[in-house]
Amino acid sequence: MSGTGSHPRHDLDEVIHAPVRLSIMAALAAAERAEFRFLRDTIEVSDSLLSKHIITLEDAGYVEVEKVFVGKRPRTWLSLTDDGRRAFDDYVSVLKRLTEGSP
Repeated sequence: MSGTGSHPRHDLDEVIHAPVRLSIMAALAAAERAEFRFLRDTIEVSDSLLSKHIITLEDAGYVEVEKVFVGKRPRTWLSLTDDGRRAFDDYVSVLKRLTEGSP
């Protein structure tokens, strides 16, 4: 993402920047995919809050949602898309520039 100003903060992706969405992206970046309940428990949020933020990330093209049945039980699997992985890597790069004082 390219910002309008010269300070690195202008390059932060606002979609990722919300704490819950950042937590989701970080957890998914560390795995090929994660089950909804595992992710919910890992980042310590409610089902409804996780769902809300997943929709935002999915609408941005950053997260893929796969709903399957295991026996008669529904399961939701989440993974980063290629665009999502690139966006997260870019976001982390901007954070490094900010925290290290690099222009």
